[in-house]
Amino acid sequence: MYCHEDWRRMSEERETLDWGRYGTAARELAQIVADDNYQPDIILAIARGGLFVAGSLGYALSVKNLYVMNVEYYTGVEERLDVPVALPPYLDSIDLKNARVLIADDVADTGATLAYVHEFCQSEVADVRSAVLYEKSPSIIKCEYVWKRTDNWINFPWSTDEPLMPPADGRAIILDA
Repeated sequence: MYCHEDWRRMSEERETLDWGRYGTAARELAQIVADDNYQPDIILAIARGGLFVAGSLGYALSVKNLYVMNVEYYTGVEERLDVPVALPPYLDSIDLKNARVLIADDVADTGATLAYVHEFCQSEVADVRSAVLYEKSPSIIKCEYVWKRTDNWINFPWSTDEPLMPPADGRAIILDA
């Protein structure tokens, strides 16, 4: 386990993933899944970073059933909530009944978000596995499919630049059905 000072020192080093390298990484991650002969029925993206990974895996693995679970844990660089929290719209576990589910995310950092989603799926699905671009050693979840292991902070192409607009009022927008 890392003490806070060790984590701060490690986070000063950066792993940079640009869009071109992302394409290679996503394809190689899909190849790792394919080489294991794992054919998921559903790819479950953890929003937001997992949306990119899930879409890429969906195309590469010929899976059209993509679902999204929006889970908030990180609130900023090295800032997180005490526990992960699901945000609406909520996924109904009945949609996953008896399916082979591949959870997709950009990084298994602490692993808390992946553990939360894994636990959500566990009682309903036939099989659940996880695929991430990056896995860090402190992660409490050890993913079946990992493109790269690192303990550095990761600059992803979709989150490196500052947002163009601030959040509407700090809350997620909920649309009526």
